[in-house]
Amino acid sequence: MPSVITRNLSKLWSGLPKTRTMASQRSSYSLIPMVIEHSSRGERAYDIFSRLLKERIICINGPIADDTAHVVVAQLLFLESENPSKPINLYINSPGGAVTAGLAIYDTMQYIRSPVNTICMGQAASMGSLLLAAGAKGERRALPNATIMIHQPSGGYSGQAKDISIHTKQIVRVWDSLNALYAKHTGQNIDVIQKNMDRDYFMTPEEAKEFGIIDEVMDERPITLVTDAVGTDGKGKECIWQKRTLTLQIQLRTKVNYMPSTYADLVNF
Repeated sequence: MPSVITRNLSKLWSGLPKTRTMASQRSSYSLIPMVIEHSSRGERAYDIFSRLLKERIICINGPIADDTAHVVVAQLLFLESENPSKPINLYINSPGGAVTAGLAIYDTMQYIRSPVNTICMGQAASMGSLLLAAGAKGERRALPNATIMIHQPSGGYSGQAKDISIHTKQIVRVWDSLNALYAKHTGQNIDVIQKNMDRDYFMTPEEAKEFGIIDEVMDERPITLVTDAVGTDGKGKECIWQKRTLTLQIQLRTKVNYMPSTYADLVNF
């Protein structure tokens, strides 16, 4: 699998103090560890996010802005091209961000054929909670001490009265659209969604599960199967290949015909 180097996954808000922004950017570079992978062909160094991408794991950390969105969208499209039927795991720890950037990620999640499993750690607030709810049904999870929050969009505009009126209509339209998306993914009545989104509405993982944003509160990694599959090496010679995932704890041997692949802001919300 080609290496995809991801150095800076999110753009900080321009509204943050400049000194904090610069310090945070420096920290984001220094806190990305490198992983050394050993193989028969030697050693290869990856930054941690590129190594996780090989395991079909994508992370959204921090505010959701255009820089974040274009990286996440590219990763989703890349992983779909690698294997359209294999799930993608999207880990979310975000306070939200720009509606347009978040909807770019949301639409791509719905567009691709690969199912996208979502996991909240830390927080999934505002647009982050919509992305959490938009995961594959039955595969939306949160860790036990996470915080989930929904609310109406916010934004500001100055100019002539007519222009302000135009932008007011637009933000109301966006709010109605977001209400409909939450209703679609949670199963809640649109009136319930609109009432709860009128102000900041915080939920524990258990409350988010009851609300329909997630399907499960997960305090430990689930047990999945390891399959040792007997196939051929491409030259007719029978050999055993082990297909690995990150959650392997049980081994099951099956005799199958299997040939494995190589490992490889207009509106803030």
